[in-house]
Amino acid sequence: MNNTKELNALFTLIDDPDQEVFTTVSEKISSFGKAIIPNLENLWENTFSQDVQERIEDIIHRLHYTDLVNDVTEWRDSAYHDLLVGALLVAKYHYPDLQSGPVLQDIEKIRKNVWLELNNFLTPLEQANVISSILYNYYSLKGNEVDYSIKDDFFLNKVLARRKGNSITNGIIYQVLCDLLDVNAKIINIPRHFIIAFYHSDYNPDSFLGHPQDKIHFYVDATTGQAYSHLDIEKYLKEMNASNKPSYYKPLSHKRIIKVLLEELSNCYEKPTEMEKRNEILALVEILS
Repeated sequence: MNNTKELNALFTLIDDPDQEVFTTVSEKISSFGKAIIPNLENLWENTFSQDVQERIEDIIHRLHYTDLVNDVTEWRDSAYHDLLVGALLVAKYHYPDLQSGPVLQDIEKIRKNVWLELNNFLTPLEQANVISSILYNYYSLKGNEVDYSIKDDFFLNKVLARRKGNSITNGIIYQVLCDLLDVNAKIINIPRHFIIAFYHSDYNPDSFLGHPQDKIHFYVDATTGQAYSHLDIEKYLKEMNASNKPSYYKPLSHKRIIKVLLEELSNCYEKPTEMEKRNEILALVEILS
């Protein structure tokens, strides 16, 4: 790293008791970008003051977060909002050093196992049974109800490693597989639930003018892989005192799915000491709004 003398001078000021001085110093250090992180980590390892270590951690987090903001903005502005990439960006909030390679390998293994069992003669329900059987039985993916005390349920890398997620992250994995396998199944907008709708092969949400429910064969619960009928969904909506709106049956855009994932993740940070993190996540939501 260049500017060694300047950095060393700044590092000696990290423990300054004057908060205004520290704010100025941290902003100057942050201006060097992510390349400064190894120097900060080395300083952290050789520092015995917990207060100074916490300040160093704060600077490192700020650098990672700035990088994440740039990545989320770039993803938002891209021509194609890759759903898997978007979910991994969310995971990078908590795991900034996340390497996407192992996650992509896991997804590819599952895709290949499903692909080997699919053929052009299967009905949509048979296709769904193959996908659900591989994902939930062979691969042993489990689903929890959304629980804000389990942060790792919202991070795709941990869901794949633990083989346990919630309806949102399991639903993302399910749709990613369907997209890779050219199966016309998408996450829809049913209130308080992530449901996968299996559409007719000719359905195009951008051009179809009728009620989208008429173009749905059936539904799959992303938590468990269980198939649901139209009657099941209508009964659920009735129990929720929700009217049967056409918008519920339209596929959610990838950007909207990631926005929901971030919104739900923000609810994991409810303690007074976590308000800054909650606000950072909500700022990422605003980027996608």
